[in-house]
Amino acid sequence: MNDLVVLILLLVLTGFLAGFTGGLLGIGGSIIMIPAMTELLGPDQHLYQAAAMIVNFFVVVPSAVQHYRAGAIDARLIGRLLPVALVCVIIGVTSSEHSWFHGVGEARLRLLFGLFLLFIAAYELYRLVRRSAPAAARDAEVQPSWRFAAAVAVPTGLVAGLLGVGGGILAVPLQRRFLGVPIRQAIANSATLIIATSLVGAAVKNYALVAYHARTLSTSLMLAGVLIPTAIVGASIGSSLTHRLHRRVVQVAFFVLLLLVAVRLTWSALRDVPRPVESGPTADAGFALPFR
Repeated sequence: MNDLVVLILLLVLTGFLAGFTGGLLGIGGSIIMIPAMTELLGPDQHLYQAAAMIVNFFVVVPSAVQHYRAGAIDARLIGRLLPVALVCVIIGVTSSEHSWFHGVGEARLRLLFGLFLLFIAAYELYRLVRRSAPAAARDAEVQPSWRFAAAVAVPTGLVAGLLGVGGGILAVPLQRRFLGVPIRQAIANSATLIIATSLVGAAVKNYALVAYHARTLSTSLMLAGVLIPTAIVGASIGSSLTHRLHRRVVQVAFFVLLLLVAVRLTWSALRDVPRPVESGPTADAGFALPFR
């Protein structure tokens, strides 16, 4: 079996795992896809973010359908979150195209992504060890005022655009914190929100990929095309388990995965971040992309 076949099979598996995780947790799946592509193909953060944003759309659509059938989506809340999140995701993508993140500075974007994953892993650990609040306190409803909606939508959109993630990794806990939304409904709302933010983010990021990085659109489309089929299957399975699987099992598995990925990605990026005088050594390039 040659290297290209192995690479494609590993990307297919990556798509399934990203879709399953995204469907189960109401996130896009970029936290799986981007580190995996970096490991398999070598550093190319802007390309991977552009491809992952495309895949995120296909991950969350089957998830949102499952949540809609379960009656878990709050349309009124989505109406408050969506406009703010869309504006912020455009701002986030634009920020990722700053010259500081171009060329060898791409490692800085990878470093931000790795640090973001470390932060999320720390938060997941906190959730695992803290004592759960009483059910009444957890599920207390807060009216979705614009002030509270902005507290959810602004960081969700900015981080989604800047790092190429779906944003659900923030949208779910922020809905819990500021709006008192029950966990399964927060996951359903997040999946629905990502349908729009991933579509807009993918359009802007892929335009930037062509305009500012001298890449063809077919590069990210082909990469996304390998990931999408199994991502859809994984998302359908994951979202169907959201309302049945024991949450603590999911939390432990998610924490372990996040920690391993975050440490690996952050360490690799730290080696590649440009130094004031000279650039550091480059990371292992892994497989070469066959469709540049």
